[in-house]
This record gives sequence, structure tokens and C-alpha cells, in this order.
Amino acid sequence: MKQADIPMHQASASPLTPGLQETFSSHRARLAASLPPRSMAIVLSNDVITTNADATVPFVENSDFYYLTGIRQEESALVLFPDAQDPAHREMLFLRETNETIAVWEGARLTKEQATEASGIVKIHWNQQFDSLFRRLMVQAESVFLNTNEHPRARPEGPDRNERFVRTSREQFPLHQYRRLAPLLHRQRAIKTPGEIELMRRACSVTESGFHRLLKFVRPGVMEYEVQAELIHEYLRLGADGFAYPPIIASGVNSCVLHYVSNRERCKDGDLLLLDVAAEWGGYDSDMTRTIPVNGRFSPRQRAVYESVLRVMRAAADLLQPGVMLNEFQKEVGRVMERELIGLGLLDAAEVDKQDPDSPLFRKYFMHGTSHSIGIDTHDVLREDEPVRENMVFTVEPGIYLPDEGFGVRLENMIVIKEGGNVDLLGSVPIEPDDIEALMADR
Repeated sequence: MKQADIPMHQASASPLTPGLQETFSSHRARLAASLPPRSMAIVLSNDVITTNADATVPFVENSDFYYLTGIRQEESALVLFPDAQDPAHREMLFLRETNETIAVWEGARLTKEQATEASGIVKIHWNQQFDSLFRRLMVQAESVFLNTNEHPRARPEGPDRNERFVRTSREQFPLHQYRRLAPLLHRQRAIKTPGEIELMRRACSVTESGFHRLLKFVRPGVMEYEVQAELIHEYLRLGADGFAYPPIIASGVNSCVLHYVSNRERCKDGDLLLLDVAAEWGGYDSDMTRTIPVNGRFSPRQRAVYESVLRVMRAAADLLQPGVMLNEFQKEVGRVMERELIGLGLLDAAEVDKQDPDSPLFRKYFMHGTSHSIGIDTHDVLREDEPVRENMVFTVEPGIYLPDEGFGVRLENMIVIKEGGNVDLLGSVPIEPDDIEALMADR
């Protein structure tokens, strides 16, 4: 076979996450229990995305598919049909059949035995069997739950594999009742299981190690991309999947750009360095932000702003409790931020009293949300019309951005919501300004 005939893509470095069979099996059991009678749910893996010529971007698995299977491999499908007449059809996984040519050019794909070991799914089929089994099950099913990307921040450019399957299913079986799987999965995925929380805890542990490494490395004259290189070295050395998201390593006024990811500038004496950087472990993300002085010492003004942000962060972490609605939480955090900005001389108390409540003045300096759900995705799925519940995991990340003064400060930790007191997964990472300075002095 010619090289041009081989798809030149690279799947995830590991198509499965070992040792988590019970976690993924429990996810499927919860979803199956929430389906109405005689309902079938189908979730497909992601496409391989082409860039130019025969090149592709590194494969990233569909989050819902990974959540339910623990498998990270293209051209895969999960079928759940709890009321199927044949018990062998109630939970099935379909995979791309490997061969020697695929193994040589792209790397080995999962065997049926490996897929069962990773997912807990006993009935594994090759993709060639999907059409015939799907037709047989559709005769029995009354409702079919299909999956699409309904994340409110999503901006899809075209139909993905799940959306194409919705279209072809409707064409072949137009009289069935089709329903949205996303609302069920969003509600379920928002509540993290112990296995998921442990994966995020391990991701946070790697992130903490990376931060300690940076405190010894950062000094005037280093490039932002050198800082990034130190981090990825530490993450991979410790066995993490890599960065959870594109790292933000922003020195000086770059720290006022919320999603600055070019990381190409030199860190200068007297600058602050904003680090929104975190590791991924077993498909689950951590998310941490710290802001440190490049030369190891905060100026009085930098320290004052830093301490204000830290007070807002701690107040927000206390406010985010079971039963709270996120929109009300954000308003209360805004009131805390207003008091800090007044204390810093950035807002006038009299003007705040007269402000338009729909356009609060603090937004000039703190223009983003305080918290988001986190899990498989950094901005994980969440039903925002429902209250906060125990075992949800959120970030808490206030910031104050002062481009006219040449710096911004953001601080961010991850908390597990608990009755009687939240658990901070990044609580052991240095954050007090005195601690930061002391650790950087020991370089």
C-alpha cells in the first residue's frame, strides 16, 4: 500500500485509561437508569480533523463517549439499550478492526479484550457489524437518544460524526421518536464520582509540582515559551497527558489579555507573570492560575492588588455552596469585588451607588465569570438553570486587570462542593504573597 493511501493521523498516545473500569461502568449504569422504557442511546467517538495536505490535529476524544467508556479511539460507537430483548444487545461497543498495516503506520488499535478491560463492556463488535445490529434494535426501540454538542460556548463550524449520524438515522428511520441525550448527560456529568475526583486530584498534584519548578526557574530575562517548556517537561515526566488547555504564560501587560496564548515575550524585571497553566491526567483536567513577580518581589502596588484578588477568591470559595444559583453567586462576588476596587482607589463609592445594575462598574477591571464547572473538559458541561450540588467541581478565579499600570492579577483554585465545607483540590499550592516571595528567593 502506498503511503498516500494511509491516513496520516495520530490517535491519543493511550487509547484507554487502565484501572478505571468501575468508574466508567458506573457512568453507563446511571445513564441507563435515567432512560425511559424502550429507549436506546447511541454515542459516537470524535472525528479525526484534517489540517493541511495529509496532516491532522492530534486526536481528542468526544467527552461524552470517553465519560461512558474510558476509550479514546477514533471510529468507535457505544450503544445502550437497557430493554433490548436479547441481553447481549443492552450494552455494546463498536470499534475499528485493526490489522498489520494500521499497526505499522498508525500504531496498534484496541483488541476486543483490551476494550473490555478498559470499559467493562463485555460485548465488543467490529464496526462492520454496526448497521445490521442497529437495524435490528431500531425495530424494538420507541425512543432514540442521540448526542450533539450542546455546550453553550460551542461554536461548531460543521456537522461532526454524531450530528451526521442524527441525519442518517432520521433518513433511514423517519417514524421513530428522536430525543436529545445532552440534557441527561449534562446533568449527570456535572456531579462527579469519587473516581473522577481522584483523577482531578492527581492532575492537580502534577500541576502543583510544575508550579514549584517554575518558582525556581523564573527570573528577569527568561522567555515566556521557556517557562512553558519547563512546565511540559515536568508534566510529562510525572506521567500526565500534557497540558489540560493551551497554557497562558503572560508577563507584563500581556497579563491583561484574558486568553493570551502566544507566549513569545521576554519576562522583564519588575513585571508580574500570570500563569494560567494546568495538567491533564487520565482524561480529566485541572485548572490553576497564579501570578508571580518575575524578580521575586512584589512592588507595594502589585501586592495590594494581589491581596485584593486573594480576598475575593476566598470569599467566592465560601459563597459557592450547595443550593446556590450561579447567577446569584456571581452577583455576590461582584459586590465583594466592588469593595476591593474601592479600597484600591479604582472605583468611587458614590458612583458605585448610582451605577446601572445591568452594567456594574467593576466590569472594567474584572470582566469574566468567577467560576466554571471542570472535569473532562476545562469548561465542563453544566445545567446552569439548576442549583449547585454536592460533588460538583468548580474553579474559583477572580482577577483585576490594569493595562494602564502594566499588569493584571488572576488567582484560581479548584473546589469540590461539599455539605459542611468545600474541598480545595489546589489548596496546598503556594498562594500567599509572602510564601511566593520566600520560595522564589531560594533559587
